[in-house]
Order: sequence, then structure tokens, then C-alpha cells
Amino acid sequence: MKMRLRIRDLREDRDLKQRQIAELLVCDQSLYSKYERGGRELPLRLAVQLAEFYGVSVDYLVGLTDVPEPYPRRRK
Repeated sequence: MKMRLRIRDLREDRDLKQRQIAELLVCDQSLYSKYERGGRELPLRLAVQLAEFYGVSVDYLVGLTDVPEPYPRRRK
């Protein structure tokens, strides 16, 4: 099942460049571009990192919900 990630929309809404997000994720811009285009599967740890960066849930990031708000964090 191929999911349409929202990472490009989130990045563009904030006027960020692929290079900037690639630096955040510590990867090449060309690899990040493949994540956006669906040419490579986005690893879960990077999805979590992006969800935290954008302040959205991972479910929203991967298109499972249209509600962007993240879930409340569990208390430790």
C-alpha cells in the first residue's frame, strides 16, 4: 500500500527548502527528495522526527487522518 506523505506540503507551507529538512534529518537532499516523491520509504524514526518538528501526528504525516494535532504525550 503506497501512502501519500504530507511532508512536501508541510515543508512548502513553511517556506522551507528540501536542503534544510535534509540537514535536520542528517541526510542528503537527494535522498530527502526521494522521500517526498515516494521513491524511497520514509523510515519510522524520520517520520517521528518530522512529526515532532512540524507539530503534527505521525498519522497525519502519512495521511491516515486529516486531523493534524499530535496526540497528547504519555506522562512518565
